[in-house]
Amino acid sequence: MYPEAKCALNFNTPYELLISTMLSAQCTDKRVNVVTKELFKEYNTPLKMLTLTEEELQQKIKSCGLYKNKSKNILEASRGLIDKFKGEVPRSLEELTSLAGVGRKTANVVMSNAFGIPAIAVDTHVFRVSNRIGIADSKNVYDTEKQLMKNIKKEDWSTMHHALIWHGRQLCKARKPECESCGLKENCKYFKEHRE
Repeated sequence: MYPEAKCALNFNTPYELLISTMLSAQCTDKRVNVVTKELFKEYNTPLKMLTLTEEELQQKIKSCGLYKNKSKNILEASRGLIDKFKGEVPRSLEELTSLAGVGRKTANVVMSNAFGIPAIAVDTHVFRVSNRIGIADSKNVYDTEKQLMKNIKKEDWSTMHHALIWHGRQLCKARKPECESCGLKENCKYFKEHRE
């Protein structure tokens, strides 16, 4: 259904993707892309980012929301990249999640999109859609991720992650899913349970 599905965040380097993903928490990718277009003109490496104070960074990322916490974490993560990884973004889940403000979702986005490592990042869309359709059955993000990793072939993890996000944005919306227009409805747990 979504052969064109791909990461909606604009980035040129693993570091840019890491920062963009951190900014995307409770914010649209569209808004993040507007903010990072300006931010990355000058501050696109850990060293350059660390020339900013927390307050200066807050002003630059304010429209992404949660800017005080994001500013603190971005600067701490940038310092961590320099101190622990010689300024390079690491490729493993364990190393990525050792950085300030980087959880499993952010680490999986970076691994998948920056390095081509199969991963499923469970954001709000992936969580809602996979549980609604029935390819996962869980009340929490971590169990959903584990179930998706089990129920989807590893080579399809990254593709499915993007397809689930696109499906959540296009049809399987939070408040009012457009079931009648959906090509998955005959195989969908939610549709079978809710059709009249």
